[in-house]
Formats: sequence, C-alpha cells, structure tokens
Amino acid sequence: MRVTLSTLDTCESSFTPLVVIELAQDVKDETKEWLKNRIIAKKKDGGAQLLFRPLLNKYEKETLENQNLYLVGASNVRLLLGAEAVGLVKECTDAAMRAFTYGTRHNFKGFHDNNNDFLTMAECQFIIKHELENLRAREEKMIPGYPQAKLYPGKSLMRRLLTSGIVTQVFPLHDPEALKKLEDTWYTRFALKYQPIVILEVWKRGCANMTYRWGTLVMKRQFEEPRPGFHGVLGINSVTGREEPLYSSYKRQLRIYLVSLPFVCLCLYFSLYVMMIYFDMEDWALSLHEDSGSEWTSLLLYVPSIVYAIVIEIMNRLYRYAAEFLTSWENHRLESAYQNHLVLKVLVFNFLNCFASLFYIAFVLKDMKLLRQSLATLLITSQILNQVVESLLPYWLQRKYCASVKRKVRALKSDVDTTLYEQVLLEKEMGTYLGTFDDYLELFLQFGYVSLFSCVYPLAAAFAVLNNFTEVNSDALKMCRVFKRPFSEPSASIGVWQLAFETMSVISVVTNCALIGMSPQVNAVFPESKTDLVLIVVAVEHALLALKFILAFAIPDKPRHIQQKLARLEFESLEALKQQGSGEMVPTTRTGMLSGDKDFLRPEHRV
Repeated sequence: MRVTLSTLDTCESSFTPLVVIELAQDVKDETKEWLKNRIIAKKKDGGAQLLFRPLLNKYEKETLENQNLYLVGASNVRLLLGAEAVGLVKECTDAAMRAFTYGTRHNFKGFHDNNNDFLTMAECQFIIKHELENLRAREEKMIPGYPQAKLYPGKSLMRRLLTSGIVTQVFPLHDPEALKKLEDTWYTRFALKYQPIVILEVWKRGCANMTYRWGTLVMKRQFEEPRPGFHGVLGINSVTGREEPLYSSYKRQLRIYLVSLPFVCLCLYFSLYVMMIYFDMEDWALSLHEDSGSEWTSLLLYVPSIVYAIVIEIMNRLYRYAAEFLTSWENHRLESAYQNHLVLKVLVFNFLNCFASLFYIAFVLKDMKLLRQSLATLLITSQILNQVVESLLPYWLQRKYCASVKRKVRALKSDVDTTLYEQVLLEKEMGTYLGTFDDYLELFLQFGYVSLFSCVYPLAAAFAVLNNFTEVNSDALKMCRVFKRPFSEPSASIGVWQLAFETMSVISVVTNCALIGMSPQVNAVFPESKTDLVLIVVAVEHALLALKFILAFAIPDKPRHIQQKLARLEFESLEALKQQGSGEMVPTTRTGMLSGDKDFLRPEHRV
C-alpha cells in the first residue's frame, strides 16, 4: 500500500499537543487564519502539513481566561515521514544504527504499525520544529494584516513572525510523568553519584559511545537545511537540488573581515584598558593600606579584585549580545557555521578579559602573592555570581509565578479539565534555555582558572570541585523547574569546544612550567646560571607536551566496537550504491518526498 502525504488528515480536532505557539494579544484575525492555513497546508502547497488548534475551544474560552495560545502536533504517519526527512537515525533489528526510512520501517527495532511510541517525544518535537522553521515565503510580499512586516521568497516565516513580535514564542511541552521521574533520579534524592570526569581523551571515547547509541554519530549533517536566520535570494542549491535562499560567500567574508574583526579587536583593546584601571585601583588600595595600616584598609585590599570580577562578568555578558548580533548579521547558512564563528568570537574575548590580568601579574609584575589573591577573588566571585544569577534568582521568581497561576486556576471553579491549560500557562512564563553555550563557557573559564595557575594556588581545584558539586544539582533543578523544555539539537560531539579545552590544556602546561621555573625554590638550585634553568624548564615543558600528544595519538577517539559498526555501515552503503548502479531498486537513506513537487512515496520506498 502506498502512503501519500496528500492523504494525511490535517484537521484532526483531538491530538497529542507537542509544541505551543504563543501569539501577541493584539494579533489580527486574518493573520491568525493565514498562519493556521500555512501550518496545516500540504507540503506541495508550501505548508508544513501539521495539526493545529487553539488551546481553548469555544466553550472553554467563555469559562477560562482567553490566551492567544495554539497547540501543534502531527499524526503518527506524518511524524514518521518527517523522521526520514530530517535524517533521524534509529536502531535496527540487527542492532545497527541506520537512517530511518518509511519504506523500511519494519526493519527497525520496536516498530509496529499500531505503536505510537517508536519515536520519542523529543524526536517528535524536533521534527515539528524543523517543519515550522522551514516554512518559507513564496509569493507573499508581507504578513497579512501587517504591511510593515515585509516578506520575500525564501524568507523563514517563523523567523519573521518572531522578529515582528506577532509570535512571541514557540516552545515544546514537558511530559509531566517523565519529568517527575527525571526529578526523582536526578536531584530530589540527595546522594553522591558518579559524574563524568573533564579528562579529554577519555571523554571523546565516552562521547562516541553515547552519540552512537543516540543515533547522532552517524547522522548525516553535510546537507543540513539552512538555519532559520539565513536569508538571501530564493534559488536552487547546486548540490542538493533543493529550493532554498542563496547568499554570496564573498559578501559574508567582507562582513567578517571589514566589520566583525575590527569590532572584536576594539573590544579587546577596551578590555585591556579596563584591566589597567584595575591595576591603578590595586596601587591606590595598597598605598592607602601602607599609610594607615588599619584593619579596614586591609579589607580594602580585596575591593579592587571584587569590583574587577563583577566588571568582567558584566563585560562578558554585554559582549556576548554584540557577538550574537554580529554573527547573525554575517548570515551563515548552516547552524554549525554560525555556532563556530560565535564560539570563536566569545572565547577570544572571554579568555583575554578573564585571564589577561593574571598573566600580567604573573609574568610582568611577578607578584605571586597578588596573583594568588586575584585568582582566588576572580574564581570565587564568578562562581557566586553564576549560582545566583543562573539558578537561585530564576527559581525564586518562577516559584512566585507558579503559586500565582495555581491560585488563579483554582479560583475559576470551572467544570472543564484545566490540567493542560494550567500546564501551558505555567510553562509559557518559564525562562528559555538558550542552549549549552553558556554552560560550556562557564566550564571553560573555570578550567582556565584552575589549570593555568594551579601551581601557584592549588586550592583553586578544591573550590572548583565544590562548585561543580552544587552546580550539578542546581542545573538539574534549573532544567526541570526554571526553564521551558528545550528542543533537542542532534550533535555528534561537543564540537569546537573540544578544541578549546585541548588548547587550554596546552597553554596550562606552558604557564605552569614557567611559573615553577620562576619560583625562589627552583631559582636557588641555579644561583649562577639562569641559562641552564631556562633550558631545563623548556625541556620539561616539551617532554610533558610530547607525552600529552603521544597519549592523544595512542588512545583512539572511538572505541573499537564503534569503529567496526561504522565500517560496516560504510560497507553497506557502498554495496547499496553498486546495486543501484546495476539497476536494482534498493531503499535509500534520504528522500525528497517532503520537499519536492510530488507528495507521494517514490517506487524505491515501497517494500
């Protein structure tokens, strides 16, 4: 039997809600109707072919407070076809991980025609997000009802609706039962548990194991869809043959080198200027203490470092917004390219902003006492600020709002089921988790504070362990009760962050060897010949780096059994190409049935 997208029902009144779209309160009716029609329209007509309905029906609107909230879902067949379109990888009955195709669905482990649990809730929400983000303008010149919201062929509709303030947010719903189980196993039962260790070579092997099991290690990303923020003239991609926006890479390079690069250099200069102001404050506090020698002036010695630590955090956050704006303006086609350029901008600034003063103290002033004091102050202050700003304050605000919503719902005394209504109202006011970027950055900076100057202040490692112990639990609380459920983002590794941590480890070896060589104890061993001391320090540093690179080479990034499974998949792909070249029809791993003019399964997808 041939399944076609055109036969799928997009008018089901009852379905499992997966994603919520919130519109502004004053959105015009014609805009709502247009958005609804584009979401439920068939793929061949430029729609997403999803299910869509308001949160409240006509009777409930009379009973409950009306909200511009709409629920989005999809039929099981539509989700399966969407899983093929996004290249989702699932486990087959022979325990191998392969790209899912609808035509070979019975070859996958756990699939049955009457089973709606083959795809996880996170996978279903990822598919719906992909379809909503790839709704693009065709002939429309503007959003109906909003002539100022201009459109052009190829523009992401959801992106324009969000930037125009018509759509205020799009978010996936939690599964309350699964969330409760996650809380019980993650943080409500206070116990010491094993946590993955920040050892880079071992982490790469563990990462390969997890990503293979989750199906993201073998997920094809070479031909991923353009990111929602990408814009350009609508055309045909010469590689994939798909219709998508096209933008000159030459223009992008001009923006990077003529605007972004000078701006980053200017910010770096400003950071160094602020650092010199900090040292002036240190000199002022020290001279004041030497003149009076009182107890309150001894406490005053820590004030410049505390103030500087707070200024560093403020500058890092302000620069982050500027870096995001610039990277978006550069107009990168792929999300991976956008993330790499953003990470590079932020890492360069944060590294200089956080560590330049410590390098200056260590190797220019050569004041080890001041280095220990500054390092301790910067590390502890940043940890306290992060805990308060990222966890405690949002959790307190969220608890106040939850209590308010529950009181409001109880006061309605309605005879309709308000379970879903209450859940959506609670989750829509939760904070939005913006991704793992800030978490990686926080760990990167902490790793720098601990490793760069560990020989001068070994206690930094103890503070880091203590902070990470509380961070694990506070992050768990934050993800379950403070933030909305984030959309899943398939990834084969931690990406450019792996290179960032490895680079930091190399710099740490160099700085610690240099600091040990500068210590009075080591200098006492070579009272006359400083050349011998320098040569020995350089030799030890080279030996340690050589050992590091030898271990990195000797330890494979992927365990042997993962390598064998990947090699088997590669062999099967080559065999399939040979059969296809000889005229035999074989199932393909990806199809164009969701994006082409024909909305039916092609012959090669039938079994």
